Formats: sequence, structure tokens, C-alpha cells
Amino acid sequence: MKLYYWSPFFSNIATEKAVINSIESINKYSNNKISACLLEIIGEWKNQKENINQKKIKIKKLSNFNLIDFLPKFGFLNSRISYFVIFLFSIFKLHRLLKSDKPDFLIIHLMTFIPLILLSIFKYDTKFILRISGFPKLNFLRSFFWKIVGKKIFLITTPTKSTLKLLIDSNIFDSAKVKYLPDPILNIKEIQKKKKENNFIEKEISSKNTLISIGRLTKQKNFRFLIKVFSEINILYPNLNLCIIGDGEDKQKLIGDIKKYKLQNKVFLLGYKVNIYDYLKNSHILILPSLWEDPGFVLIEAGYMNKTILSSDCPNSPRELLENGKNGFIFKSNNSESFLKTFKYLYDSDKKSLLSKKISYKKRLKEFTLFNHYKILSKLIKNYEN
Repeated sequence: MKLYYWSPFFSNIATEKAVINSIESINKYSNNKISACLLEIIGEWKNQKENINQKKIKIKKLSNFNLIDFLPKFGFLNSRISYFVIFLFSIFKLHRLLKSDKPDFLIIHLMTFIPLILLSIFKYDTKFILRISGFPKLNFLRSFFWKIVGKKIFLITTPTKSTLKLLIDSNIFDSAKVKYLPDPILNIKEIQKKKKENNFIEKEISSKNTLISIGRLTKQKNFRFLIKVFSEINILYPNLNLCIIGDGEDKQKLIGDIKKYKLQNKVFLLGYKVNIYDYLKNSHILILPSLWEDPGFVLIEAGYMNKTILSSDCPNSPRELLENGKNGFIFKSNNSESFLKTFKYLYDSDKKSLLSKKISYKKRLKEFTLFNHYKILSKLIKNYEN
């Protein structure tokens, strides 16, 4: 059985990790009964080449041009320009590839409109599996298009149960086609290896005094709210620092906010990091201020690293995974008063209470391992064999 993965991107995004881990799970557990291949469209995987080669992941290039180096990455208009360029560059090449190679499945993660347009026009021997995440807005155009092309899609998978329910309740797709497939976020062997790496860690990171937040610097991640409320935390707990890891279009706004609240020596933007586990290991509390997460990789990675979690109650993943006061701490999304009240409750909690919450949360994370992902995915595609 042959699977191709379609997941073009032009800026760092957690989904690339899910794609690599999904292929690795197939290579590791299928006993060579399934062959998985990663499609590269614009050179987007070049920075992962060493990792991909180590994992012996097969790559099929649609082109030898590294357009990734030239595409604009941040901002709404820039991203639309990049989408359009990738569309023109890849749509006919993908069509020819599907017709010539005839893979059994095409698993679609990002820029889903390109393969779906092809599916709406042409007939293929390949079965299309569409992953839908990110709390999708079901506007008229998207709903209409999905309803038309959905009749030809083999499966729709979601990484959270909330998105699963949203799609089933919408009646856009045949409910029998919509399935829950947790992302393979926890690659235990790889995490253990990365935990042992002694990479350079900025001096601002200290396990006792550092609050850490990780994600793309975008509106969704809500770091401007976090910097604002940290200015009040700083008054109550002046020994604490805040480190934000990530890169993105809001960087200059965040720099401006740090200056506005005079936090230049307290809030640090550390940029994108390949190995976040070093930073989680050396921090005290993970804060997730997001407006939405689906599924929210860092929420799961930090839990595995035994970090105390303070998260907004945003849809979808925090609401599914966390129970306030039982296995973590939750505040009302975008609400300063709720954040400060919850933070004080967390910070004043005794070590024994915090430890029991960490243990309880970590037990909840087994469904996000590579093995569990493979087990569910293999069952879904096995239905095709029968």
C-alpha cells in the first residue's frame, strides 16, 4: 500500500512535525506493509533534510526549485501571494503525479484547496484523506465547496473531538466519513534524545524564575495579551521573567509592547528554536494564551516534560485536555482579571499539589504518541483493503 503526504508550507508551523511523525510511525510499525512518501513542492522541507534522512523518510520532489527562499512569509496579503504562487506552481504537477504514480492514498494536511480542486474536476484511482484542523470558519463558500468535493473524499480526519463534532453537526460531509485521528505529537525516543542535548540556552532562562510561552508570533497566539498581563504579574512577582519562543508577523508589535510596559529586562523574544525541549526543561511554567488551538502541540509537549500548565480556555484542545485545578490551570480567554486570579492561585500552590496535577495531566497524553496515531490510522485505511 502506498501513501503520499501533501503538506506544503512557507513558514515554520507545528503541522510539519505531525507530518514527519506520522510517516515515521508508518515506517516503524507497519512492518513494511505500507510505504509512505513525503511530497516536496517548493523546497519547504530542506531545513528538515538531516532529520528526514535520519528517519529514512522518502521524499518525492515535484520540482528542484527552492521557491521557499523567495516567497513572502508574514502578513495576510503576503501569505495570499505565496498561496497563489504555490497554486500555479504545483497544481498541474500534482495532477500528473497522481495519474502516473497512482498512490493508494493522498493524505492532505496544508493548502488543502489545491488537491481538492483537482479532485473536484478529475477522477483518480487515489483515495483522498483530508485533515481539517484549526477551528475552521464554515462560511458559505467553504461549506459549499466542501459539500461538493466531500462526496469524492474517502475520509476526513480531525485532531480534536471538538472539530469532529463541529463537522458532523454541520452536515457538510457524510458523518460516516468524519473520524477522530489524534496527531502524533509525542515521539518519545526523539524527545528523550533532545532532552539530553546541551544546546546553548539564553541566560534569561532559569527553571525557578522563568515563565515560558511558545508559538508563532501571530494574532491567534495572543502574545500581546500575555505581555500586557505580565506587566501586572511583574508588580506582584518581580523575580519572574517571561520568555517567548517563536517568530512571526507580530514581532515588531510585541517589541513595541515590551517597550511600552518597560519590560525590556523582563520579557525576552528568543526567536524560533528547533529544540524546544531544552527550553521547557529549564523553565518553570508554560503559559498558553491562545485564542484557539487545534490541537496545540506545545500544550502536549510541555505536559510530557512535566511542566505546570496555565492555559486560556480557548477552543479546542485546552477545553478537551485540561480540567482547572485537577490537571492544570485555566483562565478565561483574553480576560486579564481571570488570568491574574488563576496565576496567583497557581503560584501560591504547594509543590505536592502541583506535582499531582502534572502526573494527572501526563497520563492524559498517551493518545498523542506515534504508536496510537499509527494504530488508529492503520485501522482507518484497512477498511479500504476490505
